[in-house]
Amino acid sequence: MTQGIAARSAAAVFGVLAAAHLIAQLIDPDAMFVDATQWLLMPVLAAVLVLGTAAPRSRLVELTLLALTFSWLGDTAPDLFDGDTAFLVLVGFFLCAQVTYIAAFAPYRSASVLHTRRWVLAVFAVAVVALVAVCAPGAGVLVAPVVLYALLLATMAVLATGVGRTVAIGAVAFVVSDSLIALRAFVDDFPLPLSGFWVMLTYIAAQVLITCGVMSRTRDENPDRSAVGQFD
Repeated sequence: MTQGIAARSAAAVFGVLAAAHLIAQLIDPDAMFVDATQWLLMPVLAAVLVLGTAAPRSRLVELTLLALTFSWLGDTAPDLFDGDTAFLVLVGFFLCAQVTYIAAFAPYRSASVLHTRRWVLAVFAVAVVALVAVCAPGAGVLVAPVVLYALLLATMAVLATGVGRTVAIGAVAFVVSDSLIALRAFVDDFPLPLSGFWVMLTYIAAQVLITCGVMSRTRDENPDRSAVGQFD
C-alpha cells in the first residue's frame, strides 16, 4: 500500500469514527462507546497528518502532531479523575496543546491579523472578557486557570490567521468548542440541549480544519516534497 493510499484510508477511518462518535452523542452521550470513540479520534487524525506529509517533516507539522498528542491526553486522562481534578487535568493538557499550537503558528505572525487587520484583535479581546465575565462567578478557585486558558486560546486563534484561512477557521471553531465547555461547566442551567454533541462537533471540526490547513501550507511551502495524501 502506497503512502497516499494509506493516508486516504486513514482519513476514511477518521470520518467513520467521527460520525459514529457524533451519532452516539445524540443517542446516548453517557455510553462507553462515546468515550471509546473519543479516545481514538486524535490518534487517527495524527496518522492522517503523518501519512499525508513527506519526510523530513516541517516544524509546523511536527508541532501540530505534538498538539494533537496533548489534545488526545486531554480527551483521555480526565476520565481517570473526578470533579474539579478531572477538569483541571483537561484544562492542563489542552493548555499544553494551545501553547504548542502557538509555537507552531508564531513564525507566521507577520501575515496574521496582528499586522494585517488589527481591528480583529478587539473582537478576540471582547470575546475573552465576555467569556471570563460570564464564567467567573461559577468558576470559584478555578477562575485563574480559566483566565489563563482563555488568553492562550485567543492568542492561538490570532496567530492561526497567519498560517492560512483553513487553519484560522479551525482555530475559531476551537474557541467556540472550548467556550461551550466553559459555559457548560460554570454557568448553572446552561441552555444548550445536547451540549456534548455541539462541543464535540466544533472540536472535531477545529482539529480537522487545522490539520488540513497545515497540510495545505506544507504543500505550498515545499512543492518538491508535496504531501502524499490529502484530507481536504
